[in-house]
Amino acid sequence: MMTEPNGLPRRVWPLPRIEVVSLADARETRAVALYTSGPAWEAIGGVLALPVVWRAEPTDAAEERFVALADAMPDEAEVIYAVGGGLPVDAAKIAMARRGLPLVAVPTALSVDAHLTPASGIRRDGCVFYQETGAPERLLIDWEVIAAAPSWVRAAGLGDVLSIATGIWDWRFAEQQGRNPPGERWIAYVADMARILLAEAIRVAESAGAGDQAGLARLLQLLALEVQLCSLIGHSRPEEGSEHAFAYSVENLVGLGLPHGDLVGPGIVAMAAAQGQETAPLRAALEASGARLDRIPAHAARATLSGLPAYAERHRLPFSIAHTLDDRQREAALRSLW
Repeated sequence: MMTEPNGLPRRVWPLPRIEVVSLADARETRAVALYTSGPAWEAIGGVLALPVVWRAEPTDAAEERFVALADAMPDEAEVIYAVGGGLPVDAAKIAMARRGLPLVAVPTALSVDAHLTPASGIRRDGCVFYQETGAPERLLIDWEVIAAAPSWVRAAGLGDVLSIATGIWDWRFAEQQGRNPPGERWIAYVADMARILLAEAIRVAESAGAGDQAGLARLLQLLALEVQLCSLIGHSRPEEGSEHAFAYSVENLVGLGLPHGDLVGPGIVAMAAAQGQETAPLRAALEASGARLDRIPAHAARATLSGLPAYAERHRLPFSIAHTLDDRQREAALRSLW
């Protein structure tokens, strides 16, 4: 995202209009192009009545796959719906931008922040990059649907707020090393605001993880605040650093089937340990939220940490401890996971 000399991005995207509804009462008369997954559509249980004229179930975030789906959409479609998690909504945002149609996002869990962000995460050459698309126009929230989601995805989006712990450290480290580009220079008050969101995420982890609607609502607010804060400064350094680099890299070894939370959660714990931070509060919050920290085999974690500096350099990721990881820090990271 381009930034003006005064530090303001050239374009600040708004959040979607968030509507708390019962999906059984939602009404749509326009012809719908639907992006979803089998489990997500089953979770809705037929309560969302949509006049679907075309349906896609993306299975991976490959850029060419997203583009092909968007171009295959029939001309009769008048609106796009994305029902489910991050993969359907990221694919749908690409289609929204390419086809010029409005997008309505219907999360079945608060598993990621992608339903709120103005960009799609696309996988290219073994890494994840973000393509600016604009955010969905509307976000329909049915708390009963979200509370009924499996425990390991229901509140997994907490990881996209807890990653502030490692993201802020990396952002400050990059500033100290003179490696932040002009549009991403350290802003102390932004870091302070992000830390407030981090502290609240730790407090709300247990209630959100248990499916308490008040806790889930607080998590949605935290995700929205994190997304808008990053939009206002034109980058995601306050909440995305070495923990996401770890997640993107390890996915190449464990396959594309694990949810985002199963990858970024261990990344937060491991990279916080490498940074010398106290990991117990982060681990406790992740576990309370339902995050699964045991899905990455030890050999995959070790291989990922060994190759992380080269990976971060090759993909030109924002500068972080991932670029300079040494043997002592790798061992600290590994010990934190087992």
